[in-house]
Amino acid sequence: MTTTTEFGLPTVVVTPGQETSTTMTVRNDSEIVEAYEFEVVGDCASWTSVEPARLSLFPGTSEDVAVVLRPPRSPSVRAGEVPLAVRVLPAERPESVVVTETTVIVEPFAAQRVRLVPKRRRAWRSARYRVEVHNGGNTPVSVTPALPEADDHLKHTVTDRPTTVDPDGRADLELRVRVAKLLWFGKPVTWPVRLDVVALAAEDRHEHELAGELVQLPILSRWLLSALATLLALLLLWLLLVRPAVRSAAREAVDDRAQEIAQAAPAPVPNPDAAADQPAGQEPGQQGQGQGQGQGQGQGRGTGVGGGEQSSATIEVRTGADQQATGTYVVPEGKVFRITDIVLANHQGDEGVLTIAFGERTITTIALETFRNQDYHWVTPIDIPANGTVTATVSCSRPGTPASGRQAAACVQLLNVSGELGDLPT
Repeated sequence: MTTTTEFGLPTVVVTPGQETSTTMTVRNDSEIVEAYEFEVVGDCASWTSVEPARLSLFPGTSEDVAVVLRPPRSPSVRAGEVPLAVRVLPAERPESVVVTETTVIVEPFAAQRVRLVPKRRRAWRSARYRVEVHNGGNTPVSVTPALPEADDHLKHTVTDRPTTVDPDGRADLELRVRVAKLLWFGKPVTWPVRLDVVALAAEDRHEHELAGELVQLPILSRWLLSALATLLALLLLWLLLVRPAVRSAAREAVDDRAQEIAQAAPAPVPNPDAAADQPAGQEPGQQGQGQGQGQGQGQGRGTGVGGGEQSSATIEVRTGADQQATGTYVVPEGKVFRITDIVLANHQGDEGVLTIAFGERTITTIALETFRNQDYHWVTPIDIPANGTVTATVSCSRPGTPASGRQAAACVQLLNVSGELGDLPT
């Protein structure tokens, strides 16, 4: 062996964040002048250096070099024993490399960060907080929350089991705070939230005091009470003032309309011949039932204003899928049909398009799948003259399924028009 090395101390104690040094003796046992370089290996290599970095020795001489350790104050430098090795590299005879080892003892340090998140909560009765723990030391830490003394107004709930947090690790503890009673009215009340957290790292004990707030909100806030009061005032205004005025205006409008109709209706003229032709048991002026022209059927009921009679006509239209069909009711000769109501029936739930026309005038076009029963009404009647038509045109896309549960073979639509069937004025 041409080179011998030896550390000055068997162990080296270092404190993270501080600088520590020890010596290493290098002896040249060869017969030539040798130059040496040094390489630190192991877990300490990133924060350990050798000074000077190069050393030259004559044969049979020795010299000390300084091994400087600068461990950072970081969780990555774990507390405990760490091996330290220095490789001595001869420049002239590289095959004679020598490795010298020692033990480094890293002292523990504690650095915990504990905080309450969030600091302030707003709730009606209870709220949840989070206790965040970060271990910035180099040893594991055991965290235990300590609840405050029992309070009749505020109750704290948190896990009471110790939680171990590794170096550079994090942990979250859930804290729930509950107020004993609800706040129905008034201003918000602020309750203080306090919690102590005990952290044990190695033989060190650290206590962290956490503080926050719980703002208890009233169930019925001021704006809600104001809204309820405004709504109640509007309801009273409607019941006492607006509703009676609307009813009075509607009643006056109905009375005026009835008076106009009564004034416009001519007085009926008795017909002795007609009275003589009446069958037994039938009063004069009573009409029988009649059939409408075309594909629709008409039927009268009672006597209307101006000598006409209430009448209705039903149009039935049947058509297959992807086909179109039309049903028509024709107003009888010498008559005028004053229509006020329409009732539509799509009892099968067919799909397609229905178009209703009075003569050349299209009243509405409606998709069949949007209704099963539909009705339309007019205050002012629509007059259909003699030989005029009421037409229902159906374009069937798909027959529906009636209550029987089987799809129908064809689309079937019913249209009933009602109004007053009277004589044309002469």
